[in-house]
Amino acid sequence: MQSWKKVGLLLIALFWFSSVPGFGQRDSTLFFKSALSVTQNGFSFIPSFSLGKPAIIFEPSIGNKRWSFEPQFRFALEGKPWSFIFIYKYRLVDKGKFSLQVGGHIPALIFSTQKVIRNGETEDVIVTQRFLAAELVPNYTLSKKVSIGMYLLRGHGFDKGGIQDSYYAGLRSSITNLNVSKRIFFKLNPQVYYLKTDDKDGVYLTNTLTLAMRNFPLSISNIVNKAIQTDIPGKAFDWNVSVIYSFDKNYVRR
Repeated sequence: MQSWKKVGLLLIALFWFSSVPGFGQRDSTLFFKSALSVTQNGFSFIPSFSLGKPAIIFEPSIGNKRWSFEPQFRFALEGKPWSFIFIYKYRLVDKGKFSLQVGGHIPALIFSTQKVIRNGETEDVIVTQRFLAAELVPNYTLSKKVSIGMYLLRGHGFDKGGIQDSYYAGLRSSITNLNVSKRIFFKLNPQVYYLKTDDKDGVYLTNTLTLAMRNFPLSISNIVNKAIQTDIPGKAFDWNVSVIYSFDKNYVRR
C-alpha cells in the first residue's frame, strides 16, 4: 500500500473514534487559547528545521476535553508566509495519570520563495508544498510537576521536489512550575528524537526553557536544538529566543 494511503487511513481512524459510543462524549466546557510569538530565529514544527531569520508565530487553539483544533501559522517578520499547519487532535484515553492522544495535520502547507522570469524580468513567487500527517502522543504523569511521554509522527508530501515521506519519534518530558519566586517560575521541555526524511535520517536533542510570571500574559522562551548524528541538511546546533503573548479562556455552553 502506498505511504500516503497509510497516512489517510490513520486520519480516517481519528474521525471514526469520535463516533464510537463512549469516545464522542460531549463536554459543556469549551476552551479558547492563543499564543503570539516574536523571535529572532523562527523554528519549524520540527526543531531541526529553522527559518534562519526573525519570525512571527500565531498558535490559536479551541476545543474541549476530547477534541481540539490547534492550527499553527508561521510568518517571516516581513510578512511572507512560511508554514500553515492545521492540526486536529482527539484524546482517546484520559485515565488517571495516563493519556493517549491522536491527531492529524490536515493539511500542512510549507511556503518558499522562488525566482521566475516573466516577460524578461525576474520575479519572486511563493511556491506551496502540501503535506498530510498523523500523530500519536502517549503521556504519563509522574507528579504534579513532571510528566514523560512520546511523540510519534508519520507524514507524506504530495509535491515533487520536496520531502515525500517523513517519520518522527521523540521521547520527551515536561517539568513545570519550578519556582524562582512567588510569582515567577520556569518550565523545561527536554526531548531526544529520531527524524527520517526520505533516505536521510538523524538523532537530535532539543530543549525548550520558558520563563513566565503567574497571572501575566507575557513570557520568554528559549529553544536549543543539537544534532547528535545526522545526514539531514541543516545546522548542527541552532537556538532562538522568543517573546510570547498568551491568552486563555474557558466557556461553559448552556
